[in-house]
Amino acid sequence: MGRERQTGADGGGQRRTVLFAVAAVSAVFGLSALRPPPSAAVRLDVHSEYVKFLSGRDTITAYLAYPERRDPAPAVIVIHEIFGMSDFIRQTTEQLAKDGFVALAPDLLSRRGGTPASPDSARKLIATLNPDTVTQDLNAAAAYVKTVRAVRGDRIGVIGTCWRGGQSFRYATNNPDLRAFVVCYGPAPNPPDMARIRARGLGVYAENDARIDAGLPDAAAAMKAAGKDYPYAIYPGVGHGFLRSRDVPAVADSAWRNVIRFFRENLEGR
Repeated sequence: MGRERQTGADGGGQRRTVLFAVAAVSAVFGLSALRPPPSAAVRLDVHSEYVKFLSGRDTITAYLAYPERRDPAPAVIVIHEIFGMSDFIRQTTEQLAKDGFVALAPDLLSRRGGTPASPDSARKLIATLNPDTVTQDLNAAAAYVKTVRAVRGDRIGVIGTCWRGGQSFRYATNNPDLRAFVVCYGPAPNPPDMARIRARGLGVYAENDARIDAGLPDAAAAMKAAGKDYPYAIYPGVGHGFLRSRDVPAVADSAWRNVIRFFRENLEGR
């Protein structure tokens, strides 16, 4: 039996800590190490494909997944990790579609010829990316997904993991039209930039990740000073990248269910 520690500011400005039980149900799901966990709801059949769209004069390749549902769906932009467009990112995109969202994962290395086969090569290329160009390409992804007829264009969210979790947080400071953003064990942007955030945010962090967790109190304080609420959970017994590695499947499942619940509340609601 594990616990997840959820922290945030309550309505009176006081800190709160809530403990939840996490059932050990990993044997039920039987998922591979790279696959994100399913939500508690019935999963939908999905259709996925590669698409291309312009960002300035350059063409961006992206992986798009649709749920099979009658009505238009909210959309979630998936910002890939430092390894680029990996199997994990494609599977995460498909999982979001199974949970009811149109999901789009742009390959932010498209301008460099696309994600290379070697993770080390991808990591080196990502280190050369210009942050403003990343924002431009994410804006192009958001503009593209709004043109998809199966999408509710006013209901766009974003999620990022690891280093790109920080990009999700940063992108929320640069796109006032976002409705929701999820940061998975990523660093926070500069505190002065947080005042520009209009979307609702959720943080997913790991207990065994002191490098990232050390900045959480300051990030939460900066968000509070900017008049924003930033609830986050620190999941027990896991380290950086636990949604990908699934070292403790029950904890990864719990975190993913909370992510989906958050997106449904903030993208499906009024």
